[in-house]
Amino acid sequence: MDILQAIIIAIVEGLTEFLPVSSTGHMIIAQNLLGVAQGDAFVHAFTFIIQFGAILSVVVLYWKRFFRLDHTPAPDGASPWQQFKHKWYFYWLLLLGVLPAVIIGLAAKKSGLLDWLLDSVLVVAIMLVVGGVFMLFCDRIFNKGSEAVELNERKAFKIGLFQCISVIPGVSRSMATIVGGMSQNLTRRKAAEFSFFLAVPTMAGATLLDLVDLFKDNAEWATTHNILVLVIGCVVAFIVALLAMKWFVNFLTKYGFKAFGWYRIVVGVIILVLLLSGHSLQMVD
Repeated sequence: MDILQAIIIAIVEGLTEFLPVSSTGHMIIAQNLLGVAQGDAFVHAFTFIIQFGAILSVVVLYWKRFFRLDHTPAPDGASPWQQFKHKWYFYWLLLLGVLPAVIIGLAAKKSGLLDWLLDSVLVVAIMLVVGGVFMLFCDRIFNKGSEAVELNERKAFKIGLFQCISVIPGVSRSMATIVGGMSQNLTRRKAAEFSFFLAVPTMAGATLLDLVDLFKDNAEWATTHNILVLVIGCVVAFIVALLAMKWFVNFLTKYGFKAFGWYRIVVGVIILVLLLSGHSLQMVD
């Protein structure tokens, strides 16, 4: 992977990370179009690591809400554990939300299923279409939520279960968690913002795991060029995601999922037609 390819893929990642269109799926498509070798351990790691670069934009944009403790008095008679949980409640909800993804993600990676999925453009195309059709109707299935409804432990864990579906490229982690939040009667805005917050520990864990695996399997990948590619990819993804995130929240709150649903269907159908007609997606050799 050269630097220009890394920049293009990082722009794709930054633009799509918070949109319900599957950033992983779009990066796989972009890699194929650019002729980036598939099945390579470094390419797989690059896909996850630059996602974490984009996710860091959440910490910057929402830093006052992300770094927070509840300093209000705990309820009378609260045990030491209840007092601790009261103070660290926001992070406790994040932990509950990320737990299912940790279990499912580790199982998928250990079995080799995750690496196989990351190499399959066909899976991406199918899931783009399936997810797109669902999104055409999800605004009808789930109401707009209530401002009075707040996140709690049960809701956070259930949203985490929805996030597990996104282990399949093309599903979209953003879509899965936002829909999970809407299923718990959260407003679109609250569901989207918790989706952003939940992405930080989820992608931090995935990034750390990939780095450990890369060094454990073969540290020869850590050339000056590859490290430069990773750094540039993370920086570009971070900047683009920072610009795209706020636009997405406002658009989703006002218009819902339908536009994204049609986009997914069109892109997925085009890729399926190309693949089933025997054409290669590689525009660059």
